Amino acid sequence: MSAGIAALLDDIAVLARAAAASIDDVAAGAGRASVKAAGVIVDDAAVTPRYVQGFQPERELPMIKRIAIGSLKNKLLFILPAALVLSEFLDWLLTPILMVGGAYLCFEGAEKLWETVGPHRHEQAAADAEPPDEEVLVSGAIRTDFILSAEIMVISLNEVSDEPIVARALILIAVAILITTLVYGAVAMIVKMDDVGLKLARTREGAVASFGRGLVKAMPVVLSVLSTVGIAAMLWVGGHILLVGLDDLGLHWPYDQVHHLEEDVHHALGALGGVGGWLTNTAASAVLGLAVGAIVVAVMHRRHSAGGH
Repeated sequence: MSAGIAALLDDIAVLARAAAASIDDVAAGAGRASVKAAGVIVDDAAVTPRYVQGFQPERELPMIKRIAIGSLKNKLLFILPAALVLSEFLDWLLTPILMVGGAYLCFEGAEKLWETVGPHRHEQAAADAEPPDEEVLVSGAIRTDFILSAEIMVISLNEVSDEPIVARALILIAVAILITTLVYGAVAMIVKMDDVGLKLARTREGAVASFGRGLVKAMPVVLSVLSTVGIAAMLWVGGHILLVGLDDLGLHWPYDQVHHLEEDVHHALGALGGVGGWLTNTAASAVLGLAVGAIVVAVMHRRHSAGGH
């Protein structure tokens, strides 16, 4: 009897060690994949705060919570199963689907830019003065998040494509939860910093109160900058998706030109070459994103005008 129990305990210990090793593998894979997708994660965090501007402070966190839940559903219920199935059976479809999402991001960025600098910007400013529709903005945020989440998940999938499908699924689940928590936790902190500053200014004295007043004054500027960064990020990420996608589909010339320009800048700047090369790639991707987005915006506005007549 005691020998049987000892054997059972040995088996349990073996299974426990195997499970621990698997958890370590999943954690390592999730960390590796998350680092690879870091650029898109930053973009996601920059895009989201503009969706809660103009709302009462008490509605900001509930809105962010709804967007975060929508983001997690995007990743786990839609993108993850589709990405795993496509990677197993129709991996050639991943790139075209991702490019469609990239074109949508270019459209979103170019449309927001047009609203800011176009001839109807005064009308848009008047419209912005109206109370925003929470349902519309949350839905729009979740739609935009879907594209960014798809990019994050596909980048992560490519990073761990050599893993078995179960390990891939577990790693992507870990990535989805980790990234959603980080992004929307950071967004919540950003949009509530002015409230924290106001509380410090009212309840504390001296340097702490001064710091609180500084936060209150700084946050509108920070949110405005983040809104601009969010527009630029949509153009950059969308353009980069298209640039890489065209290269994957066999149209190498655009990517090769950007790559050669990136290398030239890298060599010319010496120690700062890495930063300069990245900025060059980013700028080129943003220009492509703006061009594609402008075309889509023009087509959509023309269709809208034709429909109005």
